[in-house]
Amino acid sequence: MGLKVWIDKGIVDEADAKISVFDHGLLYGDGIFEGIRVYQGRIFECRAHLERLYESAAVIMLKVPMEIGELTEALEKTVRANGIQNGYIRLVVTRGIGDLGLNPFVCKEAQVIIIASTVQLYPEELYEKGLKVVSVSSVRNHPMTCPPQVKSLNYLNNVLAKIEAIRAGAGEGIMYNHLGYVAEAIADNVFIVKNGVILTPPVQAGSLDGITRRVIIRLAEKENIRVTEMDLTRFDLYVADEMFLTGTAAEIIGVAEIDGRVIGAGVPGPITKRMRKKFFEYAHS
Repeated sequence: MGLKVWIDKGIVDEADAKISVFDHGLLYGDGIFEGIRVYQGRIFECRAHLERLYESAAVIMLKVPMEIGELTEALEKTVRANGIQNGYIRLVVTRGIGDLGLNPFVCKEAQVIIIASTVQLYPEELYEKGLKVVSVSSVRNHPMTCPPQVKSLNYLNNVLAKIEAIRAGAGEGIMYNHLGYVAEAIADNVFIVKNGVILTPPVQAGSLDGITRRVIIRLAEKENIRVTEMDLTRFDLYVADEMFLTGTAAEIIGVAEIDGRVIGAGVPGPITKRMRKKFFEYAHS
């Protein structure tokens, strides 16, 4: 049996979930999205994800054709229709049908698409062994272009970085901003641990304001682990005691090696493991 997909204003069979070739999301990457986890049938941090979606929409002057309460209900209906207990939602809002010109205002109404399925980004053994990552040469989009805090459909910057990482035989890539500071990983936020303190780049360095990132910062503070947002260099990553990445699909995964340099003991460290355990408890509580 195929998936049930919410498209336009209701749920259809996967085979019938189609968009127009004139949709500006397809033609120009003009739209936004959210990736959201489902744990034990509950949509994780739903309000935070939707608030971020509407903020992204406001920045690109895109009117989401549903109120936040309606959209929440649509997410819940799609999860139930697919019988998802532990899985992943991809929520997409495109600019809608227009013409072959760039003008977004010819698009009459935005299109809402909701896909609820399962996801596994990394093999389970990597959570025990840690990831190998590399620095990529693809620079994170300049903040005066499309702000990195907008989770837009135009992911070509990240795709080019992913190509580099794959060709280098790495599980993830670290992206730097135009000033040479760490921005984020290709699809995750970056954290390091140094002398018992968790350090992470500020959003202003060019990272997405990750929902999982926010949760980890809150949980660390509850554990009396100091978290400091500060600009990080490649040097800081090389000499870190621990390093881990966070994201909706990845959750929390330790980094064992970057650019051939072993991080700490070469396996996920104690604070990384502690935060992963606390996140699991929080997500399933």
